[in-house]
Amino acid sequence: MGIKNNMIGVLVFFLAVGCCGCASVKVRRAEIDKKVDLSGSWNDTDSRLVAEEMVKDCLLRPWVDVFSSGGGKPPVVILGAIVNRTSEHINAQLFLSDLEKNLLNSGKVKFVAQRQQRQELRDEKQDQAENASRISAKPRKEETGADFMLQGSINSVKDEISGKYVILYQVNLELVDLTTNEKAWIGQKEIKKVVSRRSFGF
Repeated sequence: MGIKNNMIGVLVFFLAVGCCGCASVKVRRAEIDKKVDLSGSWNDTDSRLVAEEMVKDCLLRPWVDVFSSGGGKPPVVILGAIVNRTSEHINAQLFLSDLEKNLLNSGKVKFVAQRQQRQELRDEKQDQAENASRISAKPRKEETGADFMLQGSINSVKDEISGKYVILYQVNLELVDLTTNEKAWIGQKEIKKVVSRRSFGF
């Protein structure tokens, strides 16, 4: 009888632990555009807002009209590297995607695929040349060359004392003419965050 009671007690204990574990998880959906900042680190909101503001500044500068008036067509841009010079893990590809989306949706510039994408596309055209019909196969060596490359970096400086810190993010972007290597536009955007950490006693 004692062994049976012990087994029941153990079973009740594990059921209780399991129930507590299940009850500790709570999920709440948030609006995509809602600003959520839990840790103070660079996040999706920073990426989106910085991209929007920098693209707005970029397109207000003379280089767009100068190029379009000279060539009679919108400039073609390719994305270069965005270097993460912070101590955090930052998804630079997300920031690049935000930049590309805002620039392309403006209707003032065109984009060509990045290097990795181009290689995949070339492999597909090679496969079409070998296997698709002559009418449907897409021609090779007729790609559009980019006129400008967009490059940049994300930097940060952190000042911390007694559970409170200030972090400054500085994003630098440069648009470089691929023919002359001249810089057509330089943009800079800064974000400052003040973060306080509470310590809980028992």
